[in-house]
Amino acid sequence: MRLLHTSDWHLGRSFHRESLHDAQRAFLDHLVEVVRSEGVDAVLVAGDVYDRALPGLEAVALFDDVLHRLADLGVPTVFISGNHDSARRLGVGAGLIGRAGIHLRTDPGECAEPVLLADEHGPVAVYGLPYLEPTLVRERFGLAKGGHAAVLGAAMDQVRADLAARPSGTRAVVLAHAFVTGGAPSDSERDIAVGGVASVPASVFDGVHYAALGHLHGCQTLAPHLRYSGSPLAYSFSEVKQRKTMWLVDLAADGSVTAERVPCPEPRRLATLRGTLDALLTEEGYAEHEQSWVQATLTDAARPSEPMERLRRRFPHTLQLLFDPERSEAEPSQSYAARVSGRGDLEIAEGFLRHVRPGAEPEPDELGWLREGFEHVRETTDRKADLPR
Repeated sequence: MRLLHTSDWHLGRSFHRESLHDAQRAFLDHLVEVVRSEGVDAVLVAGDVYDRALPGLEAVALFDDVLHRLADLGVPTVFISGNHDSARRLGVGAGLIGRAGIHLRTDPGECAEPVLLADEHGPVAVYGLPYLEPTLVRERFGLAKGGHAAVLGAAMDQVRADLAARPSGTRAVVLAHAFVTGGAPSDSERDIAVGGVASVPASVFDGVHYAALGHLHGCQTLAPHLRYSGSPLAYSFSEVKQRKTMWLVDLAADGSVTAERVPCPEPRRLATLRGTLDALLTEEGYAEHEQSWVQATLTDAARPSEPMERLRRRFPHTLQLLFDPERSEAEPSQSYAARVSGRGDLEIAEGFLRHVRPGAEPEPDELGWLREGFEHVRETTDRKADLPR
């Protein structure tokens, strides 16, 4: 059986305020074409369909369109809700939609109720485990306490119990949305540590033939049967080195798997540039990034004037500007309290100006304003002290 594993679409998300609507539409077009051209037997979408619990109308329209197209192909598709999704909203109409071969698994109470598929080698049971927030689902699994590992372990116990009651040779596939120990995170995933320790051991998924994971945005393999597809688009500059793909998984008669990566369309390259403003604006080596989405880190000792405007003349798609001035090795590394010990107010203020503008001395006018300010504060304080109590 040939499976297409994808996740973390985050429909409706932008990239540093740049709309990704067209890029997400292009990805969904690509997904439908891969299903058609590669002879895919089932599609697995491992959570975070939307970027937020109340998605915008454009995002809902994208989802509605791809549901119809997948249903028209007659290819069974299994979705689970992720931590960004509203499980109740995503699961509306699941019973009716399921008749068209689109299976929405958003209810924790249905973890042990698989979507049953079959090929020439026999049955395949596909279990959809929606994102399980410990504080919300513990009681449903009969747990008095415990975090992500406990609730996901309880759900998998139910899966294994159901599988044991099925005909011998039934192959098992699980979709889950979780942070599995050993996975490499990115900056764009929402923290799921609330409710207990975020990570769960890979051993939680013992007993199944393939676990299609979602949540982490980088495509990665934790074991031959345990993989993250990652997000189809980059959602932070921390993903600059990631190659965005889906997994095309072949499930053999004995339950063994082989998998290959299917590249996703790239709307625009990412680039993280670092250097002085003059270097970024003049050096030829940066020419290849002139049409990229750019994160620029300036290392100038003093903050240049109008840096974003100047950068965008060469890199019109600069989206993020950071400052990290290069400091000399002689610059003191002791604590702030130790550095200001014994100094007067004016000296401390002068030191602050030098700290935020390395290499630039305070201007005479600035020193005058600081003196006037401190004198005003002292005079005001003294007058208040003289007032009768």
